[in-house]
Amino acid sequence: MNTWRLVSSGVAMGYDLVLVGGSVVDGSGRPAFRADVGVEGGMISEVGSIHPDEAGLTIDATGLVVAPGFIDMHSHSDIYLLVNPRAESKIRQGVTTEVVGNCGGSVAPALGLARESIERRARSLGLEVDWSTFGEYLDRLDEGVAVNVAPLVGHGTVRSCVMDLEERAPTGGELEEMKGLIAEAMGDGAFGMSSGLVYPPGRYAGTEELVELCRVVAEHGGVYASHIRGERETMLQAVEEALAIGERSGVSVQISHHPAKIGAWGTSPRTLAMMEETSGRGIDVMCDLHPYIAGATGLSAILPPWAQAGGDERIVERLKDPEFREKMKEDMIEDRVPGPGHSGLAKRGMWDKILITNHTEDWPVGRTIAEIAEERGLDPFDAYFDLVEASEAQGGILGFYYREEDIRNVLLSPRSVIGSDGSALAPYGVLGRGRNHPRSYGTFPMIFRKYVRGESRPELVGDEGAAILSLEEAVKKMTSLPAGKLGISDRGLVESGCWADLVVFDPDGVADTATYLDPYRYPEGIVHVLVNGVPVIKSGEHTGALPGRALRHRA
Repeated sequence: MNTWRLVSSGVAMGYDLVLVGGSVVDGSGRPAFRADVGVEGGMISEVGSIHPDEAGLTIDATGLVVAPGFIDMHSHSDIYLLVNPRAESKIRQGVTTEVVGNCGGSVAPALGLARESIERRARSLGLEVDWSTFGEYLDRLDEGVAVNVAPLVGHGTVRSCVMDLEERAPTGGELEEMKGLIAEAMGDGAFGMSSGLVYPPGRYAGTEELVELCRVVAEHGGVYASHIRGERETMLQAVEEALAIGERSGVSVQISHHPAKIGAWGTSPRTLAMMEETSGRGIDVMCDLHPYIAGATGLSAILPPWAQAGGDERIVERLKDPEFREKMKEDMIEDRVPGPGHSGLAKRGMWDKILITNHTEDWPVGRTIAEIAEERGLDPFDAYFDLVEASEAQGGILGFYYREEDIRNVLLSPRSVIGSDGSALAPYGVLGRGRNHPRSYGTFPMIFRKYVRGESRPELVGDEGAAILSLEEAVKKMTSLPAGKLGISDRGLVESGCWADLVVFDPDGVADTATYLDPYRYPEGIVHVLVNGVPVIKSGEHTGALPGRALRHRA
């Protein structure tokens, strides 16, 4: 059925576009209601009953939901949006705004050692880094992208701009230089600062350093989004640190990908209570999550901290020495400073739960480290070390370290929003290489399929559906809640005066199709997507339009 109609009468049209006959889930959490939505000049101009002849273009939304475009609160699309601005895997989920620069890693400012790292990554994707400042990066996004981008400045990036990868506290001068770079980024439009406290160089930062930097963020009305110092055995202490940083600096806190990982299973009721208590004392605290029981990271991320010092070249150099390898193995088993979830799996010998996701075409992508070790007749640690060395520390892994009960606890909290922890990818070109995590293609549709309709997918390992959210609650967690957290008042609602970031979807058919072994599959049931009033997805197909922009925070 043709759901689009171009009206060409001789009468002046009141609207550029009208979505007719849909069930509006407006993002506020209130019950769905039947209404037409009029769009003019990129903005929503009316929600009510509109005569079709008043529109230049009508979209028949009968039987479909009309909702605000989804806001991905935790994304890593920073550089990918410049490689392929169509944002294929995100826009096809209904995502119209991505929050980038998470886990301490932004692609600006690009100075010193940080620039070297950013350039190395960009070269592997065929991209030239032609920006230095945060503002220049945002200007590059403004040249054309399918989605809106709300950027964070990465603490790890700023630290490496000033201190390289030094494992020490900053001098007074270095701290002032970092504060200056963060103030500049906030002035250029950053929505806040992120940290990644299990990765170098973020793990080298003490609490005092973070408090001082967050005071700058707070002065500009920004958010502190943290991949906290531990999501395993030290989860409670790490959450306590993040909340203390918020209270001491006055900054709004966002705890990233919050469900507990192996070693901290069952702690979510306590951590959520801690957030509630801190919020009651006047510090806004929220968290985000995706619905998968597996997470992803870099192949070398589960090495001991000392083994990662100095960057990728030093990692590879150390792995050539058998004595260093033995020391790494001992420290990984002892696990004195709990690292990412994958480290918890390695510590416990659960190599069958760690999957190679990407590097090059001739790599054992889609195989577990346990399988590779058995095939090569090696101890799993040695097989892992060989893989890190052969990839020059550039490979990727996926680990099954989340528990469904913790995911549901966090999802049900009024303080949680949805963040994919993924990137804007495509099943073609340079962004289609290897195998990534299916969250980049399926996070938002999966919430509706798994937790609104309660449907399970046997082909997706560990997937257990449970109807625990209403449609309205799910949409709110994807729209007005993250918009409010970011201080964006004119997006996240289907309301007159808001930007026309809109998604039209089938509530009974919207679903993820990607799996861990076949992750580059678009979801089903996302029918139309508008960004700033411009159709980017039309009847399920990408129009090629690039109406997105870099959103700039203003205190």
